[in-house]
Amino acid sequence: MLFAALAREIGAKEWTGNGETEIGGISADSKHVMEGDLFVCFCGEENDGHDFAAEAVACGAVALAVERKLPLDVPQMVVEDGRRATGMLAAAFYGHPEKKLKLVGITGTNGKTTTAHMLAAIFRAAGIPCGNIGTLGVFYANKEIAPELTTPDPVFLYQILADMAGCGVQWAVMEVSAHALYFGKADGIPFEYCIFTNLTEDHLDFFGDMERYAAAKRRLFEGERCGCAILNFDDEEGRRLAAVAQKSVSYALENPSDVFAVDIEEGQDGCRYIINLFDELYEIRLHMTGRHNVSNSMAAAECAKLAGIPVPVIAEGLSSLEKVSGRLEKAGAYRGADIYVDFAHTPDGLEKSLRALRPHCGGKLICLFGCGGNRDAQKRPLMGEASAKNADFTVLTSDNPRYEDPFDIILQIEKGVSPLTDEYVIVVDRESAIEYAVDRLAAGDVLLVAGKGGENYQEIMGVKHIYSDFSAIRGILRDKAAEKDG
Repeated sequence: MLFAALAREIGAKEWTGNGETEIGGISADSKHVMEGDLFVCFCGEENDGHDFAAEAVACGAVALAVERKLPLDVPQMVVEDGRRATGMLAAAFYGHPEKKLKLVGITGTNGKTTTAHMLAAIFRAAGIPCGNIGTLGVFYANKEIAPELTTPDPVFLYQILADMAGCGVQWAVMEVSAHALYFGKADGIPFEYCIFTNLTEDHLDFFGDMERYAAAKRRLFEGERCGCAILNFDDEEGRRLAAVAQKSVSYALENPSDVFAVDIEEGQDGCRYIINLFDELYEIRLHMTGRHNVSNSMAAAECAKLAGIPVPVIAEGLSSLEKVSGRLEKAGAYRGADIYVDFAHTPDGLEKSLRALRPHCGGKLICLFGCGGNRDAQKRPLMGEASAKNADFTVLTSDNPRYEDPFDIILQIEKGVSPLTDEYVIVVDRESAIEYAVDRLAAGDVLLVAGKGGENYQEIMGVKHIYSDFSAIRGILRDKAAEKDG
């Protein structure tokens, strides 16, 4: 695509240089510039992209998008906001794939991933080609791309959307994080439906308070970007969003709503309930337990129904989903006790997961978790409190300490545990902590290993070490089986 055509399409304030310069790609990271790229400069949280423009040109960038002109001999377009221009440039460069797909955006503190995978399973059951973008990665047309961010950066996002459209994908379901909304990563994307799951404490290290956090998520539902909002009316913010969205419908377990559930039965291996889907009743069977997963499935069902999928097919799709990786997933058994892995990394998420497991626990409910470093420290004692109130025994350990001392993180969690109970222990090394918890198990017990879910790494001092809770658990159980046989 020619430089001048790009500048005109995004409405650049002005441009200079050779308008016939062929643009081969878009980049906003000087470390990943390719020959022929247009490099976009903007002021970030820590760095100013304009300071890296010369480096980008030296690496092969043939043009720049800038917020202020630079003394570099390449074509330059001046834009008001470089960050926002990145998405606009990527959309134009990749032929506006957002207009060739029908898109569903899902936001909320917890439940985004599960709801997205439930909805994608329904589309598959209906024979509708669907893509899925989120925490667990990108999935479409028999392709799987490893995850980097919950919501990809705009250049990669539009590249993926373009490839989806080229592969015949008709619908794309994407998780939209609060950070992505705050930074405008999803600006310019028209969503047929936007789902809101819930709002609970998280990311206050960045947003400062719950109102700013809520305001970031609220952006998904404002204006014409949201065709129809699907709102959780069991959540106060969900009810508030009804006044923000141009059009909305609701779902709830506890409050009056358009879609609701009755006769809920929870079992160790799943749930059964009757859904009232706009006055159409049908039995739903899930392979995942917990009332929070009933809520997630109602959101997916409501969206699918609005998209024109018959209720029996919706039920078939939900029943076809065996699991969502690392979301209250059974990882093994030992001495008649069951072991689950879950991504729960917020106070609310941990409480819901423990409450979901409690009815299936004939002995002690043991919770093992830690908190990530260089992230919201305010929630650490709250997570400790959630475990102390809902588990019989807590094992405090490391998660992704990043650049913090893992023991310091644990001591902050302990402040929420120690005033409520003495039934806890600290084991800093995560794999050792899991082995300790497994050794405590007796018949009827349930162990929840929380915080990392399906992650396959542990981040320590800037290095991502290969690590998986599933692999750790299976390795420990294998060793114990070998010891018994020996």
